Amino acid sequence: MVETTVGLVTLQSAHSVDETVAKIRALLAAKQIREFALIDHSGEAAKAGLAMPKTQVVIFGNPKGGTPLMLAAPSMAIDLPLKLLVREDAAGQVWVSYWSAQALLARHGLADSFAANIGVIEAIARQAAE
Repeated sequence: MVETTVGLVTLQSAHSVDETVAKIRALLAAKQIREFALIDHSGEAAKAGLAMPKTQVVIFGNPKGGTPLMLAAPSMAIDLPLKLLVREDAAGQVWVSYWSAQALLARHGLADSFAANIGVIEAIARQAAE
């Protein structure tokens, strides 16, 4: 299933959150894309005594792709590095969400010619969800 809400693309994953995140990390390593951080929202919630479905965000990027975008539109720095949200819903289904390249470009007034700089996010999301 693919859902898109105003540029936010959500794909159904065939794997658990941990397995999906592991696949994302392996794809990033294989493509020599730097992982900057893994944010474990549900893990932090648990530390605060709160319960929430498993939810993690992988933050990653490549200065060769991102820097030209930020030079052309400095506001792009608010959306970079790229992020993939991996979450489990109340029914146990896992979802991968990300902002589409087109949505990011439109948000910052950048030409479609910059799409290749950040288009890798879709390929990684789809491969990790399969």
